[in-house]
Amino acid sequence: MKYQAILFDLDGTLTDPGEGITRSVAYALESFGIHVPDRKVLYPFIGPPLLDSFMEFYGFSEKDARQAIEKYREYFGKQGIFENELYSGVPEALEELKKAGGRLVLATSKPEPYAKEILEHFHLMGYFDFVSGSQLDGTRSKKGEVIAYALGHCGKGAEDKALMVGDRKFDVLGAKACGIACAGVEFFGYAAPGELAEAGAAAVVQTPEELEDYILNH
Repeated sequence: MKYQAILFDLDGTLTDPGEGITRSVAYALESFGIHVPDRKVLYPFIGPPLLDSFMEFYGFSEKDARQAIEKYREYFGKQGIFENELYSGVPEALEELKKAGGRLVLATSKPEPYAKEILEHFHLMGYFDFVSGSQLDGTRSKKGEVIAYALGHCGKGAEDKALMVGDRKFDVLGAKACGIACAGVEFFGYAAPGELAEAGAAAVVQTPEELEDYILNH
């Protein structure tokens, strides 16, 4: 196996957080008097940092965006975090990659405490050697920063034999900024058609089985 360190995104890659994230965003928007009748329009919030999303999609100032994040966490921390589903085949793929000698690392823009709680909830924590996420104060939320932090815990020269795995262009671009390749996954379909390939993903796969095969044979 070429890759010794395999970095995984969380939302949309290992689990489907659509219900929990969109309900949490809708809850936050309601506090600003914004009603969202169809939560599907909130799917773009899945992946990028929340601060950026509130500012970009709803024109919030940074101050209002940070307030919205606090409201988001009111719902997410109690309920939304568990409105989440594990993709079928993910545990098996992680187990095979681990058996093959891969060092598995989580690299997510989600705050580390939430990421760890989700891994524990789905009994995935045992597969991972390290969890790299953002901080609750909003620092280290850009994907490139998260990946760089993760690589720093994989040993000297880790980037030479590392692969990022993610479902959005932010994963691909963040990996590029750190000098590593990214395999794109389309398990849940939150990326726009062609988004991953256009961003420069080394490969785009449709199932955990395809991902496992790609990593083991490249």
